[in-house]
Amino acid sequence: MNILVLCTGNSCRSQLAEGYIRHFHGAVATVYSAGIETHGVNPRAIAVMAEDGIDISMHTSNHVDEYTHIPFDLVFTVCDHASEQCPIFPGAVKRIHRNFPDPAKAKGTEEEVMNAFRSVRDEIKAFCKTLI
Repeated sequence: MNILVLCTGNSCRSQLAEGYIRHFHGAVATVYSAGIETHGVNPRAIAVMAEDGIDISMHTSNHVDEYTHIPFDLVFTVCDHASEQCPIFPGAVKRIHRNFPDPAKAKGTEEEVMNAFRSVRDEIKAFCKTLI
């Protein structure tokens, strides 16, 4: 099963989801993540995943156009913008959408921002456990 996780910038939410889907379902799924744009992997996303024992430090920020040749079984959009801009993939592709808050937009102290990342991480983790 080929799964694409799609977000706006492929820097936070899609990276978190890719990490958890690989963790929970890697035996039955090949997981990719991409963005409508590429913003680079957010260091805070890497940090909060490491707190939960998952290393995404080698993930890259990829543009959705890089994957048009892959026959996806499932496209999972993690923000409204990506869902609205998602290209059409050929074949019988199942689409799942869930709009998670963007932790990169969090304001406040470093601890408050990190807590926003942790909150979104935990929401994504719970959702990804039941994705397949």
